[in-house]
This record gives sequence, C-alpha cells and structure tokens, in this order.
Amino acid sequence: MEETKYWVWLNMVFDTGNHRIWEVMSFFRTAEKAYLSLSSDSSVVSLNEAENKNVHSVQLHTAESFLVSCSKRGIGVIAITSPEYPEQLRHIYNPPSVLYYKGNIACLQNELTVTAVGTRKATAYSLKAAKEICSELSARGAVIISGFAVGIDLACSMAAVDMGRPTVCVMGCGVDVDYPKQNFIYRDAVISAGGVFLSEFPPATPPNSPNFPKRNRILAALGKAAVVFQAGAKSGSLITANLAAGQGRDVLCLPPADIFSGEFAGNIKLLRDGAIPMYDASDVMECITGRKAQPETAVKRGKDVFAEVPKLSDDEIRSAFMVLNGIDNNEQESPAQNDGYELPNDLSEQQMRISEALLDGAKHADELAQHLEIDPSELMTELTELEIFGIVRSLPGKMYELIR
Repeated sequence: MEETKYWVWLNMVFDTGNHRIWEVMSFFRTAEKAYLSLSSDSSVVSLNEAENKNVHSVQLHTAESFLVSCSKRGIGVIAITSPEYPEQLRHIYNPPSVLYYKGNIACLQNELTVTAVGTRKATAYSLKAAKEICSELSARGAVIISGFAVGIDLACSMAAVDMGRPTVCVMGCGVDVDYPKQNFIYRDAVISAGGVFLSEFPPATPPNSPNFPKRNRILAALGKAAVVFQAGAKSGSLITANLAAGQGRDVLCLPPADIFSGEFAGNIKLLRDGAIPMYDASDVMECITGRKAQPETAVKRGKDVFAEVPKLSDDEIRSAFMVLNGIDNNEQESPAQNDGYELPNDLSEQQMRISEALLDGAKHADELAQHLEIDPSELMTELTELEIFGIVRSLPGKMYELIR
C-alpha cells in the first residue's frame, strides 16, 4: 500500500498507459524517490508544461484517498512492484505500472495461460469451437484470458466458468463499469469461479475507443499463447494476435469454415502469415507446455522459425521484394512519387510518422522501426491499426505500403 500510492500518484500526473512514466523512472530506483524529486524544485527530470502543472496540482493525499475509496468498493490495486503483479507483464513494452482488479488476482500465477479472442459477430461454427476447445483447456488446468466482449470472448470465458475454472477478463474501462451491458449478468459467475476482472484504467473510466488498442497489449501478454477463433479482415483480434507474436508468443488460429467468407478473412491472413492451425485443445496445450517434442524435419513453430532466418540487409530485402512482385530492379533508384496523395488528418502523431515514411514506397518493418526509432512491438500495433483503417497494407516478407 505504501509504495503503491506513489505509483498511483505518477499515473495521475502522467496519465494511464503513458510510456513517459518509464522515461521518468529510468532516473529513479523507486516510485517514492521519483515523487520526492518531481515534487521538489530541484528535479533532475525535464517536464513539459502539462506535466509540470500536474506535478504541482496533484497532491499525494489525493492518491491516498483514492486507494481508500477503491478498498471500500472491493477494488484491489497493485503496482508493478507488488508481489501479486503478473510476471508476464513485467518485461513487455510499456507495462502497466498500476493494475486494478475485482476477484481473484492469484489465478494469474498459473503457468498455463491462454489468451482467447475473436469477433463479436461470431458464427455458430466458431462459437462451438470456442466453447469446446476452451472447456477442454480449462479442464486440463489452463486459465482462459479474454476481453469479455460479446461473441467469442464471452463464449471462451463462460466455457471456463461452466467447468468451475477461473477466467481473466481484461477490460478497456474501469473494472466497476458495466460494459458490455449484455455481459453484466455473468460477472458474479466469473468471480464465483475464482476469476478476475482486470484493468489498467482507474475505476469509473468509461469504455472509450482508444482504450481498447491500449488494453490489447496486456491481453496479448498475459497468455503464454494466443488463439484466434474468428476474425474478419478488420477485426481488432488481429491487433492482439500481432502483439502476441511480437512478444514471442505462439499464435494459433481456427481454420475457417468457409475460405470464401469474409467473416474468416482474418483467420486466412493469420494462417498465411504463419499462425499455427488449431484443430483441438491439444494443439494449444503443446504450445504452452512444450511437452510434445517435434521431429527435426518438422516445420518449427512460433518465434523459433525466425531464429534460423539469416539477417538480410535493407538492400537485399528490397531486392527480394521486387523480384517476388515482378518489379524491374532497374527502377529501384526511382522511388514512387507522392502524386498529390494526402494522408488523413485524424491519425495519431505516431501513425502519421509511419505513413509519411511509406509515402515514397514499400518498406520492411525492421527498416521502419530503425528509421523511426520505434519499439518493434509498438510499430506492429500501429501498422495493424493502419491496416484496419484501410491506410496501409501488409505485403509478403513483413513489407508494408500505403493504399493509394
């Protein structure tokens, strides 16, 4: 409680999910020392105008009162330094410094965790697969983690509850907010089964749209593997899957019921990009336990396959891309012109930087990350959102280009 109040104060100053907290904490060993320095007139950290205003307007007793209020309402609060903090989150990009929860946070100490995601508008086929596979995974000791949305998410979580097993619901709002409304009646059942509702957003935070892409990095990281039951071409599940892959998790995907249906366009994309086909719970258990050895001749799964790929220079990557796409190598030195193309003005600053970098032609993800000095996992999140917005398309070999 004593250390947690300083972390809560830092969140009040810099805002939830802001990576600036970690830039500031690189100067200090503890949150208390950060507070003492920032609230003095001799801080070693340079703050912008808004941050400086918050430092002097947010009092420590405000954070203390807030924690007392949470306790009275049955809402637990843990900081990254708390022993209950999930180990899976400690080493991801921009880990949540504070987490709020209702229920049994200890269920996240289970070594067998699976993130299960899918569309809200699910078919009978994918719902049946979600219920049966998640029921068997729960029976075999795995903890199912979902976003608690309607459709696939709810089917996965309730499959665990029906087995009397815990499930983790990662929210894009405060844990006390009844969202989605349709799922409110299942909350007590989740907690009674030993599950937990978890969020980095403070209580009473509404389910604003920008919260969910932020939430997905937590959703992806908590599972030792991520499974996708159904995703359309612009499904948010693709963001979670890409984040999981970027964090070194295996990504499994249900083969589509109909390869010509747009309802499974996301599944097809994931399978083409190297996701593991999922036919039953054994496929998932193999990934999270590693107990079933693969023959040396078999195709290696997950991140291991990339360890054997030789590192290519940027010129070699461009050359290979052009050969694959039938582009004359003699044209390489003549980058594509903008042709008056204008980028949408409602993009975030980071998305605008990425889009501008692609104005002169397709680029490899590694090249973009290096050129823009962006963390690779953050870059993949932004690229996936740009794909969903219809601004960027992915090409073979982790190449990306603007859709003009």
